[in-house]
Amino acid sequence: MASLALTAAGCSGDGGSSGLPADEQSAGFSAKGDGVRLGILGQCEGPFGGFHEDVVAGTTLAFARYAGASPNSSTSALKGFSDAEVAGTPIELVGIGCGDDTADRILQEVRRLVEQQGANVIIGPLSGDEGIAIAEYAKGKPDLTVLAGISGSQEQTLQVQAPNYFRFYGDGAIWNAGLGDLLYNEKGWRKVAVIADDYSFGHTSAAGFVADFCGVGGEITHRVFPPLGTTDYSSYIAQLPDRDEVDGYFWAVGGTGTQAALEAFVNAKGDLTGDEHAGNFFFNPDLAQALGTDIAGAHIGGFATLPGDIQTPEIKEYLAAADETWETIPGSLSGNEPAPPSTAAAFGFFYGYYTAGVALVEGLKAVDGDISDPKAFQAAIAGLTLDLPHGDISLDENRSGIVDVGLSRLAVNDSDEVVQESVAVVPGVDQTFGGTFSPDTPSPGRDFPKCEKRDLPWEGKAIPVVNGVPQR
Repeated sequence: MASLALTAAGCSGDGGSSGLPADEQSAGFSAKGDGVRLGILGQCEGPFGGFHEDVVAGTTLAFARYAGASPNSSTSALKGFSDAEVAGTPIELVGIGCGDDTADRILQEVRRLVEQQGANVIIGPLSGDEGIAIAEYAKGKPDLTVLAGISGSQEQTLQVQAPNYFRFYGDGAIWNAGLGDLLYNEKGWRKVAVIADDYSFGHTSAAGFVADFCGVGGEITHRVFPPLGTTDYSSYIAQLPDRDEVDGYFWAVGGTGTQAALEAFVNAKGDLTGDEHAGNFFFNPDLAQALGTDIAGAHIGGFATLPGDIQTPEIKEYLAAADETWETIPGSLSGNEPAPPSTAAAFGFFYGYYTAGVALVEGLKAVDGDISDPKAFQAAIAGLTLDLPHGDISLDENRSGIVDVGLSRLAVNDSDEVVQESVAVVPGVDQTFGGTFSPDTPSPGRDFPKCEKRDLPWEGKAIPVVNGVPQR
């Protein structure tokens, strides 16, 4: 199998670089007046380091479309942007944080951006444990406004509840809403083994699937949790039951581990048979091609975007705007090599940060650019409903997104390529997951939630998708 490289881009190893050229750090990007002084928290090292360009580009595209911004480079978003302004209020980029998926590193970076560079608004972070750490940090900085990037852990909004922390996308549990229902009632699965990264996002993603599959009557036989960043998955695959003992396997192994874990499965259990697998794979065309056509038939939970075969006018306009903003972008889906910007824009990491950028713009409009009262500004953001390419998003009482979830499967097209094919859309899923989760329930973990039958509001009500068109 070919290797899928997710290489880091545009960061320094010590975490001290803002991601901007040295002259811009000292000249055009210092804090000025009463405007927005923005810090972006990316991740240029660790399992998700290959998405650093994507997330900064997503933020920049929102400002290019709605705040008059101009990228400082036609081939990389990491060079920053200029001239962003909303309702007479400038948005200046004071720095780009270089995370590595750990709470300690992202806290170091946010402190640098806020306490040294003067940021009063943060967009990010990317990953689960980072999100919890930044939400706790925000709670102690009430004048700071944080718009999460794409971090998928549940706790950062449902448990931490910082009034100045906003998430305009779903968490990892939400992204699996309806997947268990589909596999149980349409594919006949009854017994499933779960393997997920042993950190907050892996726990949250697995929790959503467990709640969904068990809710309709399914059984979880095993739960296996390899540490995030594992390179040799053989001992964890050995803990999974053999293929004749279960109907399938649910995977929430992400970043650089996805391919390595599936290859270890092949070595131990035999060739892939797609209809035995499902999960939050964060599948992309390169990964699917690397795994081979045997992965066709696997089902995939949602992410921040709807599957790529759903092409509404709004989605097409959004992708075209990315191609108009830069000549090329070295995003993760192109192996961090130059490619059409729409390639990166189609994926959830880019899009999550884009939605945060749009939320910032709309929040500024709502207060006519006046952010002298941070609480009023934050109240305006909390009340937004964003009209976005992949569907409207509003926030629940804990300032977390209520979203539509697109379920898909992998299929082989006429060119013998593995592609995503939409199956259904589950509308309006919120973080309580039909009453399964609340601020008083334990955080998702190795043993929570329990596998038990429960009523879920979307059971049997998913909207089917035919030839890329939801049948609403």
